[in-house]
Amino acid sequence: MADLFQVSLAKDAPRPLADRLRPQNLEEVAGQDHLLGPDGALTRMTHAPTLGSMIFWGPPGTGKTTVARLSAQGTKLAFVQVSAIFSGVAELKKIFEAARERRAMGQGTLLFVDEIHRFNRAQQDSFLPVMEDGTVTLIGATTENPSFELNAALLSRARVLVFRALDEAAIEKLLARAEVLMARALPLDAPARAALVRMADGDGRASLTLAEEVWRAARPDENFDTAQLAEIVQRRAPIYDKAQEGHYNLISALHKAVRGSDPDAALYYLARMFDAGEDPLFIARRVVRMASEDIGLADPQALVVANAAKDAFDFLGTPEGELAIAQAIVYVATAPKSNAMYVAFKEASRLAKEHGSLMPPKVILNAPTKLMRAENYGAGYAYDHDQPDAFSGQNYWPEALGRQKLYEPVERGFEREIRKRLEYWEKLRRERGGG
Repeated sequence: MADLFQVSLAKDAPRPLADRLRPQNLEEVAGQDHLLGPDGALTRMTHAPTLGSMIFWGPPGTGKTTVARLSAQGTKLAFVQVSAIFSGVAELKKIFEAARERRAMGQGTLLFVDEIHRFNRAQQDSFLPVMEDGTVTLIGATTENPSFELNAALLSRARVLVFRALDEAAIEKLLARAEVLMARALPLDAPARAALVRMADGDGRASLTLAEEVWRAARPDENFDTAQLAEIVQRRAPIYDKAQEGHYNLISALHKAVRGSDPDAALYYLARMFDAGEDPLFIARRVVRMASEDIGLADPQALVVANAAKDAFDFLGTPEGELAIAQAIVYVATAPKSNAMYVAFKEASRLAKEHGSLMPPKVILNAPTKLMRAENYGAGYAYDHDQPDAFSGQNYWPEALGRQKLYEPVERGFEREIRKRLEYWEKLRRERGGG
């Protein structure tokens, strides 16, 4: 496959402003100083003798594709670009075969995969052998959280680098470069210019596209105010300021409003996130987490409602499906709260890590072989359904660890009933000598 950046164009061929301003070196990339500054992670990697595989994670218009191309320029690697939207297994096989041929001739391949999260799990697995043996160095770009969308095996072979939404200073830098290229200032007054920066919402490409629309619309000596700008570009400035990490701030505010049983505040933050174009499934996943972390068994229906909202959005799409997520938000906000399950599971995980592979009591183990029966596996097991109250009270804990108390239900919601059951079984256990 040819490098898509190497297609030659006539000098007068039409090109969007964003393409004409595409950086020619890493120093020209705006807004990613944490990666490309003197001590940035990517700066250090590109100065190393070899380039390792990487996953670029960040919002659209933050320079992921450009940085991948420029990273290859400082190496002897052949640069190949594909998009997961348009590519399948057959095309990947051709790319891998060509990379193997280059490798046999002494040249490596830097394979850039845009929208890599759109490949399914099997397709992602196809990268593993060629990454493992050095046939390709992979750079994958994704706007989705790699932890959710990419195979663990793939992530273990690549370093994840986070691209940040461009802040106002970075977008202003892009607009200034555009004004130099266009040899004229943007025909906007100061408030309108600030509004245009906010409209870009941290997306450098979007900021240049908006600027180009403004230049097209302006007559000689015309200057636009904020209202005229909104009319021209048919877009308003978002209230979701990703430049200030609004994505994380608002989901945190939403989660804490739910935890604090304030459905009105929760709905407000939910509406702000929808209004800003947040992925509804991202929110739906967090609602599922809220149901498990902050409600648990105080209201077992909360997890059912949260999953139902996710399924409803999958079925209906936007905007109809957003109401189902709003309904789930109100449900979890007004549900009784308990983190007892969350605490108990953390403690169980700690015990499991600290004490290793302790043998369960032989009495509760199956004995499918003669040898295991001879070793008293399962000997004396009491089948609970045959016992009074369907409760034997026998010990299930490893003898070396002893009985532990992990789950402490609260006196709220359904957990109040669970506590009564546990206290009753504990009484029976003591009476029947189960510890």
